[in-house]
Amino acid sequence: MNGATPPTGVDLPRRAGASKAPAPRHLSADTLVAAREIVVLYPEPRSALIPLCHLAQGQDGWLTPEAMVDIAGLVGVTPAEVLGTASFYDMLHTEPVGTYVVSVCTNIACLLNGAAELLEHAESSLGVNAGGTTADGVITLEESECLADCDRAPCAQVNHRFVGAQTPGSFDRLVADLRSGARSGEIPDHGTLIRVRRSTGLQADPAEVASERAAMAEAQAERAAAAAAKAAKATKAAKATKATKAEGGS
Repeated sequence: MNGATPPTGVDLPRRAGASKAPAPRHLSADTLVAAREIVVLYPEPRSALIPLCHLAQGQDGWLTPEAMVDIAGLVGVTPAEVLGTASFYDMLHTEPVGTYVVSVCTNIACLLNGAAELLEHAESSLGVNAGGTTADGVITLEESECLADCDRAPCAQVNHRFVGAQTPGSFDRLVADLRSGARSGEIPDHGTLIRVRRSTGLQADPAEVASERAAMAEAQAERAAAAAAKAAKATKAAKATKATKAEGGS
């Protein structure tokens, strides 16, 4: 942690509308420690919002409303802003999903190599449509855009891990392995994005960062002043033109 001390009860900078945060109540003790370690890696606490969403999703398998309240308190924003941010990203789920989220690509390369038939087989064998979760809560099936594994079409991912090209037969074997836990070593439960804990943050001289921010603020102020002067000049010219027309018509 480079000697940094995770914040505990300090008052963080907060956005307008964000009341004083209550103590976190949903995140586990271990998750909370990790969350506070992540927050101090950033110059501004709210910059840790997305990493904390991934961390909370790793705890519960999806991003629960209770977790979003805790995250909002930790980074100094409102729960609505956490939801608004999280709902923008496909990798963050704001509704429950299965232990394994199986994504089948149906973009052009995969489509030309049997992706539609593979997805149809997956829906039939699992008994759910794309977007649904099996009754036992183990598998959520997704139809995805390009998964960037085009040379192994039709490709699939499980919890964002590549599993290569699939046929109906290999897909059934994959599902059987997931249900039995045979691939748990390489594919953790949904929500675990990475299994390496971060220990370093912004690798830049704080004085340099402060200087760049001051220069940016000065430049913004100069642009605002120039815009105001231009607007004032235009207003003055418009008034002069109006006065001239009034004199000519009298």
